[in-house]
Amino acid sequence: MPLVPHHVASLQPYVPGKPIEEVEREYGVTDVAKLASNENALGPSPLALRAAQEACARVHLYPDGSAFLLKRALSGRFSVPVEEILVGNGSNELIELLVRTFVLEGEEVLTSAQSFVAYKLAAHAHGRTLVEAPMKERFHYDLDALHARLSPRTKLVFLANPDNPTGTWFLEKELVHFLGAVSRDTLVVLDEAYVEFVEAEGFQDALALRQRYPNLVVLRTFSKIYGLAGLRLGYAFARPEVVALLDRVRAPFNVNLVAQAAGVAALDDEEHVLLSRRLVRTERPFLEQGLRELGATVVPSQANFVLADFPGRPGMELFDALLRQAVVVRPVAGYGFPTAQRITVGTRAENVKVLAALRKVLGR
Repeated sequence: MPLVPHHVASLQPYVPGKPIEEVEREYGVTDVAKLASNENALGPSPLALRAAQEACARVHLYPDGSAFLLKRALSGRFSVPVEEILVGNGSNELIELLVRTFVLEGEEVLTSAQSFVAYKLAAHAHGRTLVEAPMKERFHYDLDALHARLSPRTKLVFLANPDNPTGTWFLEKELVHFLGAVSRDTLVVLDEAYVEFVEAEGFQDALALRQRYPNLVVLRTFSKIYGLAGLRLGYAFARPEVVALLDRVRAPFNVNLVAQAAGVAALDDEEHVLLSRRLVRTERPFLEQGLRELGATVVPSQANFVLADFPGRPGMELFDALLRQAVVVRPVAGYGFPTAQRITVGTRAENVKVLAALRKVLGR
């Protein structure tokens, strides 16, 4: 066994949601409802799917390493200059690139405990110190606690809004107060993977805030609202000098040809975005009410999933019981919520199925 640095040997790998095929093989079930990974219940954008199929005829060619057409489409869609846009192999690659590029030995990454685990994994993978602020009221970001942990060593701050896995959110006025306290030499990375589902009043306009706070980096993804999770496509908005440095570090051809073509087309698919948003806004309350009737504590969410806590019922035990009913949810004991499940908002049929399965295994 070759020797590796301690920070690599001690890493706990990310555990994704169980794929449908594995559940069918392992449990002998069919018609599996996969509600574990916050995927789009309506599937991919039809315009993106058509573009991806056409692009497959060109996969003998390398992709455009500069992703010119995709960046141009993003620029037009969001009115952000091309030189302030970086695309990546999912948001996860961009998170890792930010740590690798900007956090030096002895410097720190700051985030909220129990938030998206990719921030912790990226810091630990590069042997960098991770500082975590506790959440307030168990499930909510505490920006005051994060503020108290800022130091001259803080190089990157990761904020997820809405958060994953809780679905909770903070308001723009809270964010502005926090940004005003952060050194301009510290990058604040605002992860908006679920922003298209938000309907709460007072939520941030991150693109406007970038004009006031040049150290703000905004991350977004094609995985959720556009339904392109399997193609791995994310993007970042940041000031040009930040993008230029990240561009030096990223791998050549980091975004494949099919993903680039699908991303360009998806940005024009306003109907799919509207339908996806409407489904979540209709089905999330239905799912939440059904979970409450089963005795769960349901955390208010602005995302396409809900976090449901089942006091007294160990999360892995309940997860396994649901697998036997052909339902896949996401236990979140690793996040510090030992009796909770994160459940994606599905179609009405999928939501009815998960509630029926829970009713059966809970004996309600």
